[in-house]
Amino acid sequence: MKQIRIYEQGEANVMRYEDAALPDVPPGSVRVRVEAIGVNMIDLYQRSGQYKMGLPFTPGQEAAGIVDAVGEGVTEFHSGDRVAYAFVLGAYAEFVIAPVEKLVRLPLDVPARIAAALMLQGMTAHYLITDTFPVSSGDVVLVHAAAGGTGQLLVQIAKLKGARVLAAVSTEQKAALARAAGADTVALYDDFEAMVKAETGGRGVDVVYDSVGKDTFERSLNCLRPRGMLVLFGQSSGAVAPFDPQILNAKGSLFLTRPSLGHYLLTREELLHRARDLFEWVEDGQLQVRIDREYRLAQVAEAHRALASRATTGKIVLIP
Repeated sequence: MKQIRIYEQGEANVMRYEDAALPDVPPGSVRVRVEAIGVNMIDLYQRSGQYKMGLPFTPGQEAAGIVDAVGEGVTEFHSGDRVAYAFVLGAYAEFVIAPVEKLVRLPLDVPARIAAALMLQGMTAHYLITDTFPVSSGDVVLVHAAAGGTGQLLVQIAKLKGARVLAAVSTEQKAALARAAGADTVALYDDFEAMVKAETGGRGVDVVYDSVGKDTFERSLNCLRPRGMLVLFGQSSGAVAPFDPQILNAKGSLFLTRPSLGHYLLTREELLHRARDLFEWVEDGQLQVRIDREYRLAQVAEAHRALASRATTGKIVLIP
């Protein structure tokens, strides 16, 4: 089989496309013949060295495909089942080993490429909207990077919950995509703080979902109502510098959280619940998953460069 292997962290060209033996299937796991792989910012952080990794490793956190073989003791899945998973390292390969507790069954009406584009970003959007700050009807939210893969899902799920959605993007083209996803009002980054004040009569929004980090952090705080929450769940512009927590008090007893998906998938029940909601919304047409670009597995360096450019407007998917 073919796989991507990283022997030293660095630029996109450190990823090697190479042959490997078909992996054996340990007890409690299955071997999946991969049909589609999702590309995410965490893959870039792990490849570049921003997140330290044991070397060598195969990157990738989510994929969808068909069960090829099952390990001893596995009864929930069988050869030929359509499955998807997230949060298992090693997806950039033609075959992967996944523990049963990380797998979800894929409905017939959900294509593998959509599932691979949905698992990490979709479940991220799900927990952010339903748990980190439980959005309800009448809430006003601000979504940064609203034309990106996660951003478009956040906009749509917030609208499903009855919220009014304000959005910030970097270009007019992306503004159109955010509006198409359901955002009520969209501004470019130079103007988003003024837009929020105008749209809320100076009150501020209930919650800001910020995946940009350094470039937007302070202005995101300025957009919140008293006791509002800043949900910082990414850092595409760089890490936020250390700051004095007294700032949260001065700006209105604000809340700040830095969540991650793993802490919202602590049980199999949480995984199945989130996946079930997402797949049902896709099947019902209530949730649209935009795939911006597809690359062959051998073109992985090109895929990483495209995502790093912040010019994409949706998900990047690799096809083995």
